[in-house]
Amino acid sequence: MSDLPYSTDLLRLAAEAHGAGRLPQPCLSHTEANPVCGDKTTVDLHLVGDHIDAMAHDTRACVLTQASASILGQALAGHSLAELTALREAVAAMLAGGPAPDGGFAAFGVLADVARHPARHRCVLLPLDAAIKAAEGS
Repeated sequence: MSDLPYSTDLLRLAAEAHGAGRLPQPCLSHTEANPVCGDKTTVDLHLVGDHIDAMAHDTRACVLTQASASILGQALAGHSLAELTALREAVAAMLAGGPAPDGGFAAFGVLADVARHPARHRCVLLPLDAAIKAAEGS
């Protein structure tokens, strides 16, 4: 059994599943999987220039991956591809014990306790990695 503290906020984010579904005509799409646990997420992006106009995800995964995908679905639109890459770095730094991202991505702070569980870091990063790999197809 996991000793991860599944807070009400974390569970709410996962359940709200912001951005869940698929975009009708995405510019870019990528599916990322974690073979260790079976988590899988597909991220669709619609770009206008180098900015993300819309993002959707189809996530079949644990509550950590679902919450991470939901945060992206809620906050990623309007940000640049460079900001997406910086966000991935900020979340990885948080999982290494650093501060949570700020601004529009402060909701990632509900996942800060995952830092104590290195085997679960991939769960939090999976939607970010899928979005970045989709963007690399641009």
